[in-house]
Amino acid sequence: MRRRLLGATLALVAAASLAGCSDRGAEASSAPQLSVDGAFMPQPVNADMAAGFFTVTNKGSADQLTSVTSPSAERVTLHSTKDGTMREQDAFEVPADGTLDFSRGGNHLMFEELTGRPAVGDTVEVTLHFSESGEIEVSLPVKEATYNPAKASGPGHGTAQPAQGRTAQEHHGTVRS
Repeated sequence: MRRRLLGATLALVAAASLAGCSDRGAEASSAPQLSVDGAFMPQPVNADMAAGFFTVTNKGSADQLTSVTSPSAERVTLHSTKDGTMREQDAFEVPADGTLDFSRGGNHLMFEELTGRPAVGDTVEVTLHFSESGEIEVSLPVKEATYNPAKASGPGHGTAQPAQGRTAQEHHGTVRS
């Protein structure tokens, strides 16, 4: 009986040790894994403001988009639109294993004080700043003012809400998307 009890205890200790190793490995590999696609800017209708849209897909742990910069504008701000009301946001959560959508009628970038008026066929460079992932450089092709791509969605895609009370942090390293 003692041997069985000792054997069972050793088996439990070994299983707990392996589970602990597995959990640490899962945590290490679950860092945010971001990619950006569907980026575009509708041709601006006036000389000093424009909007920008894209989708961030995350195949890892949560992250946060804290700011956006571009040589094409003096200032780029993050906005949400809810119930027809547009609000500037300090940051947006990028859910774990989900997406953050910037699309017409919803979340979007606002380019303020453009340094030049982009035309259809041009590209506008932006740098997305994330709290965990650092910087991702993205090219936004300029499309017709009425361009609106079909919105694709599927299972497993999270929705993102604005993060409240967070400020942008300085990031190092650049990832090209």
